[in-house]
Amino acid sequence: MSGSPALLSSQNARLVAARRLTRRSARRETGRFLAEGAQAVRAALAAHAVAELFATAEAIERHPDLTADATHIYFNFSATDRKVYSVGKPIWGVDVKIWDEDSRALPAGSDHVGEVMVRGVNVMRGYYKNEEATRASFTADGWLRTGDLGHRDADGFFFVTGRIKELIIKGGENIAPREIDEVLLAHPAVLEAAAVGVADRHYGQEILACIVLREGLRCEPDELREFCVQHLGKFKTPKTFRFVASLPRGPSGKVQRLKLLEWAA
Repeated sequence: MSGSPALLSSQNARLVAARRLTRRSARRETGRFLAEGAQAVRAALAAHAVAELFATAEAIERHPDLTADATHIYFNFSATDRKVYSVGKPIWGVDVKIWDEDSRALPAGSDHVGEVMVRGVNVMRGYYKNEEATRASFTADGWLRTGDLGHRDADGFFFVTGRIKELIIKGGENIAPREIDEVLLAHPAVLEAAAVGVADRHYGQEILACIVLREGLRCEPDELREFCVQHLGKFKTPKTFRFVASLPRGPSGKVQRLKLLEWAA
């Protein structure tokens, strides 16, 4: 089955998904894949959803931010050649590269994160009657700037880690909010989490984390701060933790981090 993180994180979604599978099979654990494509799926969320619903299923991702479905760009459903949490390998006719800020191709490795660039026969040629947007989104030789951050591994699998416009730049260092989200979601009291960069006089930006706690559980900011220091180090640990009833989301279920900035103002 497939769904957005918002769908997967709801208790009702677990029941609906289980019913879908049991209509096809007498055994609940026969699900094979849990695919997500509305935004980058969190490892903790995917693992929890898989454990709750399907004893034999695997969690995979699709490219979360391209306008077109990622199955038009990547393939990760091979029975013998796939990786959990990867969007997969490029399909025939499509080239995917990871570029740095100077438009240089980056080598393989999780330490080499850059913008995901796409070029191929099924990639759009431009925006209809909008030359300015087309020039901003494409290089001169036809590479589409997706605005996504990611990396590839030595086997050619691609991993999407966030959005360029959501990067937190603290003291000149780029920090992907998703890295912070992942750690916070691993805390047993945290249901949802989203980190954003807020203005800071000393560092340029500091980190604010908005937290939705699990029903019936409590947690203090100092406890989360200590947890983050253990897993992220002091520099990437949020300065401020704000507990909220819910996170702002768009129609597709994506967390709207820019609205979180409005809350912080």
